[in-house]
Amino acid sequence: MCRVTVHVSVPAELPTPLPAELHYDMPDPYAVRLSIGAPAARPEDWVFARSLLMEGLRRPTGTGDVHVLPRHRCHPDSVRIVLRSAVGAALVDIKASAVAAFLQQTFSLVPPGTEGLHIDMDRVLAELTGRLD
Repeated sequence: MCRVTVHVSVPAELPTPLPAELHYDMPDPYAVRLSIGAPAARPEDWVFARSLLMEGLRRPTGTGDVHVLPRHRCHPDSVRIVLRSAVGAALVDIKASAVAAFLQQTFSLVPPGTEGLHIDMDRVLAELTGRLD
């Protein structure tokens, strides 16, 4: 887990600094979770591919609800994550150095390309079939 302060921008409002956390769990080795907001206030969670965050440090990437853009001109030392939902969109700026450090921690747990070795297929099948014993 990596605690950071993010700057969240939504249409017609000034950017707001908010506490956030980046999470990585080995049982779900392909994904990262971004939790925005104070834990006591029930944060908003977004789960997306670790590779998307990794690639987004170097070049714009993403399709659908999550896009990652490197070093935005307004915040040259940060990574911008664009989050879209049916309700609207938000721009989330995070320090690039914090994202890079977080990714390095995840790589020490599960190196890129070895994610498939860390999946518990019995657990996945139990979740898919609803047979959690």
